[in-house]
Amino acid sequence: MQDKVKHRLIGLAVILVSAAIIFPALFDGAGYKERHLQSEIPEGPDRPEIVRIAPKNKPLPDTSEPAEPMSPVELPKRPEVVERIVSKQVKDHQVEIEIHKDQPVLDQQGVPVAWTLQLASFKDETNAKSLRKQLISEGHKVFTRKQGDLVKVYVGPEFQKSRLESLKSKLKKEFGLNGIIVRFTTQ
Repeated sequence: MQDKVKHRLIGLAVILVSAAIIFPALFDGAGYKERHLQSEIPEGPDRPEIVRIAPKNKPLPDTSEPAEPMSPVELPKRPEVVERIVSKQVKDHQVEIEIHKDQPVLDQQGVPVAWTLQLASFKDETNAKSLRKQLISEGHKVFTRKQGDLVKVYVGPEFQKSRLESLKSKLKKEFGLNGIIVRFTTQ
């Protein structure tokens, strides 16, 4: 039994010595040759010259604030024939037409002056949507705008402020909301 152990130990020693001699000879790095490939990437183009072009048009005027309204333009009186036809249509269809009472005007920039009725302001957007839905079902032109953390409900726009004043009293009776008439802007 001891002879077997001796043979095994001698065999292990021979393997270790041969490994210590052969491994460094195999892994000395002499067999590795680094290959250098030629680059096929072309050189970058020359940088273009930066050309500054001065604007030819004048800048547009600042429209962040609405311009002041101009005085209304007087409409010419309608001919008698047209007056009779219009009055007959008004009686037949029961339409209210007040052209000469509150005429639309243009501001100093030539933009029509329109008005809206700010009816309510809500912190909760669902309340604003609910009121908007009720007003639309009644047949009113309604939109909402988010300003800060408030959602405002508007009715309109209208070119005749007198229409909004009568609508304001009507909506106060129907919904119990007392709105304010403000100038319509797109912002």
